[in-house]
Amino acid sequence: MADATSRGSSPAGTGKYKGKAVALATAAAVGGFLFGFDSSVINGAVDAVQGEFDLSGVVTGLVVAVALLGCAQGAWLGGRLSDRWGRTRVMVLGAVLFFVSSVLSAFAFSAWDLALWRVVAGIGIGIASVIAPAYIAEIAPAAMRGRLGSLQQLAITLGIFAALLSDQLLATTAGGASSELWFGLEAWRWMFLVCVVPAAVYGIIAMRIPESPRYLVSQGRRDEARAVLADVLGADEDPEERVAQIEQTIRTDEALVNQASLRGPVLGLLPVVWVGILLSVFQQFVGINVIFYYSTTLWQAVGFEESQSFLISTITAVTNVAVTFIAIGLIDKVGRRPLLLIGSAGMTVALATMAVAFMNGTGTGENIRLEGSWGVIALVAANAFVVFFGATWGPLVWVLLGEMFPNRIRAAALGVAASAQWVANFLITLSFPEMLDRWGASVPYLMYAAFALISFVFVLTKVPETKGVQLEDMEGLKVERRGRRAPA
Repeated sequence: MADATSRGSSPAGTGKYKGKAVALATAAAVGGFLFGFDSSVINGAVDAVQGEFDLSGVVTGLVVAVALLGCAQGAWLGGRLSDRWGRTRVMVLGAVLFFVSSVLSAFAFSAWDLALWRVVAGIGIGIASVIAPAYIAEIAPAAMRGRLGSLQQLAITLGIFAALLSDQLLATTAGGASSELWFGLEAWRWMFLVCVVPAAVYGIIAMRIPESPRYLVSQGRRDEARAVLADVLGADEDPEERVAQIEQTIRTDEALVNQASLRGPVLGLLPVVWVGILLSVFQQFVGINVIFYYSTTLWQAVGFEESQSFLISTITAVTNVAVTFIAIGLIDKVGRRPLLLIGSAGMTVALATMAVAFMNGTGTGENIRLEGSWGVIALVAANAFVVFFGATWGPLVWVLLGEMFPNRIRAAALGVAASAQWVANFLITLSFPEMLDRWGASVPYLMYAAFALISFVFVLTKVPETKGVQLEDMEGLKVERRGRRAPA
C-alpha cells in the first residue's frame, strides 16, 4: 500500500479523500433525514387520526408526543448497542424499526396500537440521533469534522421539510387527509407508508458503508481500520499513525478501572457527561419545537388564516434548512464556542422580544391577537430566533456530542445526552399548550428567553472548544477562563 504522502501529493488527490469523507458523512446523515421525516410526518395526519378514532384532545396529544419517549429510549439503547455491535449494524437496526413502524402505523386499527408503533418509530429516531453524529465524528478528518457533523442537522431539517411537503401533496391529491387515496387507504395512512422508502434506502446504505475505524480497532481489526482511514484522510495525515493513536488511547482506557463507565464525582456522572446533557437540554429548553409544532398559533395571532398553515410551516422549515448552511460554512473556521455564544445571545433577544409583543396582545390562549406593529415585531423576532438557532445551536450541539467525549465512553455518553434531549423535547412539547391556556404566550416565551440567557453563561464557563482537536486528544479537554482550548 502506498504511503500517505505519495497518495496525497496532489490537490486532486487530497480532494479525492475529502470527497470520500463527505460521501460517508452524507450516507450516515441519511439517518438524520429519517429522524426529521418520521418525527414530523405525524403533523399532517394528526387531525385525521383524531377524527378516525374519535379521540379527545388529551389522547391525541399523547399519541403525538409518545414517540418522543421512544426517542429517549432509542438514544440510550443505541449508544450502548453501537459499542457492542458496531455503528453500521445499529444503523441497520434503526432502519428496520423505521420500516416496520411505518407499515404498521399505516394499518393501525386503533389509537393505542398507533401509539405503540409511534413508540417503535421513536426508538428508531433515537438510534439515528446517536449513531449518525458518532459515526461522522469518527470517520471525519479533524479539519472537516465540524462541517461534516453539521450534515446531520441539515439532513434533519430536510427530512422535516420533505415530510411536510409529502403530507401536503398526499392530502391535496386525496382532497383531505381523511379522504381515500389509493387501494382503499386514506391519505393519512399513506403519509406513514411513504416513510418505507427512505427507511429502505437508509438500511441499504448502512449495509454498504464501512464500519467506524475506532470500533474496528477496538475489535482488533487493525487492517480494516487502516483501510477506512486511508480512504478519508488527506496527505497531511498518515492512516498508520492514526491507527497507532487509536490503539494507544484504547490501551490507556483499558488501564483505567472504570474504563467504559460514565460514573463520576458530580452527582454520579463524569463532568463531561453533564456538559453533554446540559447542552442537549438547553437546545430544547429554548423552545425551538414550540416554534415548529405550534407555529400556526403565532401566525394566526397576527392575522393569517388557519388554511394558510402550509405556507406558514413551509417558510419556517425552509428558513431552518437555509441557515444550517451558515453553520456548515463557519463551524471549522470560527469554532464551536463563539457560534454557540452568538446563538445564545441572539435567541435571548429574539425570545424576549416575542414575550414583550405578546404582553401587548389581546385575547387568551390560541385566540390571542397582536395588533398593529406588534404583529410585525413578533413575526420578525420569531424568524430571527429560527435563524439564530438554525445557524448555531441546532447543528453545533450534534457536532459537539459526536466529538467532545473521550473515545472509551463516546457512544454511551452520546446516548445519555441524546436521551436527555428527547425527554426535554417531550416536556416542552407537553407543557406549552397548558402554559398557553393559563398565562398566554408571553410567559412561556419569557421562560425560553431565560433559558437562552442561562445557556450563554453555561457555554462561556463550561463548554470546551473542540475545533481542530483530534478525537484521541479529547480526554481531559477543559476550558480556561478566556475560553481557550487547553489540555488538563
